Amino acid sequence: MIARIWHGWTKRADAKAYEEMLQTEIFPSIAARNIQGYYGAELFIREDGDEVEFVTLLRFDSMDAVREFAGADESKPVIFPKAEALIARMERARHYRIAI
Repeated sequence: MIARIWHGWTKRADAKAYEEMLQTEIFPSIAARNIQGYYGAELFIREDGDEVEFVTLLRFDSMDAVREFAGADESKPVIFPKAEALIARMERARHYRIAI
């Protein structure tokens, strides 16, 4: 099992809108893609000064499934166009083998 972990930050004023978009639009649309080997998403949120940090964890059964989701550059963030205006900064995604 593979965990795809991504970190992004919003301005505090944009945090609620981004959280709502993740829960009501982005995560459901990822699930609707019916990627074989995709096992869902989790969202972690932390207030960080004037920003709010968002950490997403998506689970896949293999790096092949990750590439089906993200494309050939599997570490490139997959950002929905509507969400771009809300994200102040972001990191590339990292992938970890889930050991337990």
